[in-house]
Amino acid sequence: MTDNLLMALCASIDALAPELLDLQHDVHAHPELSRGEARTTAAVARRLAAAGITHRTLPVSGLVADLGAEQPAYRVALRADLDALPVGERTGLPWASTTEGICHACGHDVHVAAMLGAGLALKQHEEALRERGIGVRLLFQPAEEVIPGGAVDLLAEGALDGVDAIFAVHCDPSLDVGSVGLRDGAITAAADRVSVHLSGRGGHTSRPHLTEDLTFALAKVVTELPAVLSRRLDPRTAFALVWGEVHAGQAANVIPSSGAIAGTLRMLDAKAWTTIGPLLAEAVEHVVAPYAVTAVLEHVQGVPPVVNDPEAIEVLRAAAEGAGLVAVGTPQSLGGEDFAWYLRQVPGAMARLGTRTPGGPTYDLHQGDLVVDDGSVVQGARLLAGAVVAGVVKTRAGAPAAV
Repeated sequence: MTDNLLMALCASIDALAPELLDLQHDVHAHPELSRGEARTTAAVARRLAAAGITHRTLPVSGLVADLGAEQPAYRVALRADLDALPVGERTGLPWASTTEGICHACGHDVHVAAMLGAGLALKQHEEALRERGIGVRLLFQPAEEVIPGGAVDLLAEGALDGVDAIFAVHCDPSLDVGSVGLRDGAITAAADRVSVHLSGRGGHTSRPHLTEDLTFALAKVVTELPAVLSRRLDPRTAFALVWGEVHAGQAANVIPSSGAIAGTLRMLDAKAWTTIGPLLAEAVEHVVAPYAVTAVLEHVQGVPPVVNDPEAIEVLRAAAEGAGLVAVGTPQSLGGEDFAWYLRQVPGAMARLGTRTPGGPTYDLHQGDLVVDDGSVVQGARLLAGAVVAGVVKTRAGAPAAV
C-alpha cells in the first residue's frame, strides 16, 4: 500500500522515538495498579497538553482525547491500557520498577507509549485528517487487569459515542519485533473469576471423624470441579478452570473451620460462557455434598472473547504493510481482555505486537522477568497510526449493548 499520509506519519513517529522511549521507561519504572494509575495518567496528560491535544481526565484515572475532524465522516478510536500487575520485577533493567511487588509484566507501558506516539504524530498531520474527514479518539484506559475492567468505566463515560471503529495492540513476546499477529474472529477467550468458600466444623487432626475435614473437602473442590465440568461441557467449548489461590488453616495439627480457593474460568465458546453459571453452582454442590461442609460460590463474569472484525483486520493488514511491518497469522488464546466490551458496540480489532528481540529469549506475560525490545514502541505507534488512515470499517447496525 502506498499512502503518503501514512509514510509521513511513520516519519513523524520515528522522529518522536526518543520521547516515546523516555515515556515508556518512566511508566515502567513507576507502575501503578488498577484504578490507581494517577501518575501514569498525569504523565500522558502533560504530553497531550504540550502537543495541543484536547483531552479530559476520568474521575479516578485514565483519560479520553480527541483530534482530527471535529465533525468527522469517520471516527476511529485507539485504546491503550495503563495498569500494572502485583508482580515483583526481576529484569535488572536500568528502568526497572521502583515499586516493590508491582511491575509492568504485561507490557501496558509499551501500549501507552505506542498510542501516545500515534496520537502525537496524528496531531502533527491533523490538517490532512480533516481533509479526509477523519476524527481520532484516544482512550487511555485504567484497570484492564481486574474484573470488572476499566473498559466498563470508559463505556459509562460515553467513550465510544460517535465512534465508528476501534483498534488496539497487545504485546506478544513470542513474536519478533517488527511482526504483527493478526486473526479474524475470536483472538482471546472469555474469562471469569471463580471463588469457593467452605465452612464447617473444625478440630484436631487426630480426630477427623469428629470434624467435617474442611481441608480435605477443599482439596476435592480443587481437583474435582474441573473434572466434573470436563464431563458436563461440550469439549468444543475448550474451557480451563485453573486455581491461583488456596487458603486454609494455620497449623499442621488443626483442621480449620474455613478455607477458600480462587481462580479463573476461561473458554473459547462465547455461547457456552453465557450459560455456565448454573452448571458451575450445581457442580460445586455435588462435589462438597459427601463432606457436609457449607459452600459459597462466587462467580464473577469477566469478559467475553475479543472478536476481531474481518474488515478491521484487513485495515490492520494494510496498515502493517504501509508501516513496514510483517503481518503473520496468530492463534486464539485462552487469555482474557476487556477490549472485548468495546467490540460489542463497534467493529474493530486487536493485533498482537511483536516484542521479542530477534535471536533473543522468549519471555512470558505476567512474569517478572518480561523484557521487551525497545523497537516495539515505535512499531506499535506506526501500526496504530496506520489503522486510522489505512481504510474504513463499516459500522455494524444494531450492535448489542456492552454490559
